Amino acid sequence: MSESDREAPAVPQAAIRKPSRFSQPVAITFGLAAALVVLLWFATQGELNRMRDDVARRLQLAELEVRESRIAGREAQEGVRDAQSRLATLEGKVSESHNHQVALEQLYQELSRGRDEWIVAEIEQTIALASQQLQLAGNVQGALVALQTADARLARSDRPQFIPLRKIINRDIDRLKALPAVDLAGLTLKLDEVTNNIDQLTLLVDGRPLPADEALAVEDGFWTKLTSVVWGELKQLIRVQRLDDSDQGLLTPEQSYFLRENLKLRLMHARLALMQRNDAVFRADLKVAAGWVNRYFDTRQKRVSATLATVEKLAATTLNIDLPTLADSLGAIRSFKVTADKSRRN
Repeated sequence: MSESDREAPAVPQAAIRKPSRFSQPVAITFGLAAALVVLLWFATQGELNRMRDDVARRLQLAELEVRESRIAGREAQEGVRDAQSRLATLEGKVSESHNHQVALEQLYQELSRGRDEWIVAEIEQTIALASQQLQLAGNVQGALVALQTADARLARSDRPQFIPLRKIINRDIDRLKALPAVDLAGLTLKLDEVTNNIDQLTLLVDGRPLPADEALAVEDGFWTKLTSVVWGELKQLIRVQRLDDSDQGLLTPEQSYFLRENLKLRLMHARLALMQRNDAVFRADLKVAAGWVNRYFDTRQKRVSATLATVEKLAATTLNIDLPTLADSLGAIRSFKVTADKSRRN
């Protein structure tokens, strides 16, 4: 026997026992428990695997969503940057449009001021010409038309600052309308007609008898008319005429020509006095012309008598009218120009 064998303790005999009859069920129980634990472990592992797969799937979905969110965020950022760029461009265009609007308003104001100045200058020239026509030629109708044209021009412009000026112009228009009417054009035409008829008038020294039809016009009956015709033919052969002034019968053809020309000159001088509204000269010339017609021409002739009546009627026409001036309108337009210049300089 070896030394080790000598040192090993002896096992008591009592400790070595036979297995009990109760140890088999316990082992079965422990086996079932172990199997149940294994089954639970496998079940738990399956559930864990499913949970892990589910978590992994959800993590993948979350990652996809995050990626999509990042993409959407980048797109949103790009959209924001694009919107900011467009907004900046729009603001630039708005600013540019505002600058253009300001420039257009300034240009419109300058054009408006220039247009007003042009209108005022035109109106001033029109009124000045009307004043000259009124004072120099007495052309009331011409001045009235000029003032009405100026008022219509101001009315078409439709500017509030022209209202006081229009009131003054309309006041001068009313003053001209209230003047007595003198038909200068009609009087001029009558003078021209008389002047043109001078060469057709019969001088007293021409000795032309009355036409036979004028003698027959005052008679009635066949025998009376026949007698008048025979008597008219006899008067063609022998004529007796009384001359109250010896100078009338001494006019030679040359003197007759100068008489007619002097009469025309006198009528033309009267026409000039009419245009100048010189009443004294106009009347004096027509009275001289009427005296010459009555003295040297045969007033028994219809043309001569009609001419004499026209000249006498013209001589009775009054030309002296107290004509107003257009100083108010001229002063108003010039004051308007001065005020506009001051406001523009300020």
